[in-house]
Amino acid sequence: MTAETAFASTGDLLARRRRLLGPAYRVFYDEPFHPVRGEGVWLYDADGRAFLDVYNNVPSVGHCHPRVVAALAEQASRLNTHTRYLHETVLDYAEALLATFPEEIGHVMLTCTGSEANDLAVRAARAFTGGTGFIVTDFAYHGVTVAVAEMSPSLGAGVTLGAHVRTVAAPETFRQTPAEAAARFEAEVRAAIADMHRNGVKPAALLFDTIFSSDGILPATGVVDGGVAAMREAGGLYIADEVQAGLARTGSAMWGFQRHGIVPDIVTFGKPMGDGHPVAGMAARPAVLKEFGEKTRYFNTFGGNPVSAAVGLAVLNVVKDEGLMANAERVGAHMRDGLRALGQRHPAIGDVRGAGLYVGIEMVEDDDARSPSPSRTTRLVNELRQRGILVGTSGRHANVVKVRPPLPFSTENADYFLERLEACLSA
Repeated sequence: MTAETAFASTGDLLARRRRLLGPAYRVFYDEPFHPVRGEGVWLYDADGRAFLDVYNNVPSVGHCHPRVVAALAEQASRLNTHTRYLHETVLDYAEALLATFPEEIGHVMLTCTGSEANDLAVRAARAFTGGTGFIVTDFAYHGVTVAVAEMSPSLGAGVTLGAHVRTVAAPETFRQTPAEAAARFEAEVRAAIADMHRNGVKPAALLFDTIFSSDGILPATGVVDGGVAAMREAGGLYIADEVQAGLARTGSAMWGFQRHGIVPDIVTFGKPMGDGHPVAGMAARPAVLKEFGEKTRYFNTFGGNPVSAAVGLAVLNVVKDEGLMANAERVGAHMRDGLRALGQRHPAIGDVRGAGLYVGIEMVEDDDARSPSPSRTTRLVNELRQRGILVGTSGRHANVVKVRPPLPFSTENADYFLERLEACLSA
């Protein structure tokens, strides 16, 4: 790509996109963004303008990290096949990955996407428990296959929840105390299990994203124990969806479930594992997979291929070698301190919460009433885009600014973001 490269206009691209891709896709921002290059925590548009990426967790170790690119290119130039052949790199990756989990988690199965990983977890849970009932939070997102789309209320009314699916409120602590949140979560899980039994549905699993990303980014700990215990008492499993919170994102732990102090029966992971390359999978207690393996033959053409394994291994090594988990903890704390200071001056910020480099900024109409303000949130996100900052939104009311930058994000990057955020709020 050269400085003289000509790019189509935004209008032409949108028209072409609609014509070729159809009506189901959506774009971010009132003025759609057209990046053409990425490096570290920066994206560059077709005009060469730099944008600070404060949103994308997929390029987890930074856009186009040289070590990841080199690992991909080197393995792709030598061999790429599938998992029915033997390959050392696939096993090296599985071994390195399992070393990041508690010892109770003993097997890993590789897929391409988080949706596939969650779909596989559903199948494994059904095989092990003999049940079909699943409990999810009431604005969760777990993927796009038929099985997990009907467990993803955030997809909207156009996607009907399965008759075997029950929902509970995510444990939020902005409008209730942690003790109240924990008690409500357990009570709702128990009520959902009771409703399953009344309708002849045997429980299979409680499935939740361990930072409740789609529900509004809810990082409180000590609030899920009772719900997990209730599901296990009913003979079901606990599935931790780590697609959002995993891979050092929360700073204090490699995986989000570790912050809650409960070892899951199944763990799923995806988005950030390949720094943009499709790497995902499921890890589980051996007893769970024993039942599944005896009943089912599993094969994924691209999941766990040598190139993906080389990429995944390179990402794990970068996280370790560059101290990115500690960086997430340190920079995330710095950012949240800065955001809370802004909240003292701007009452539109109702709450700042998060863990590591996953932060939610809840925007409100009235700081006392704590009424959600989706209109303010939308204006703020679009104004930040105009000022060269990329963020997203979360929550049932779309009033939580979603902040989850690549893991190499620095305190200087955080300060740059905070300065422009204050400029937007003041304006």
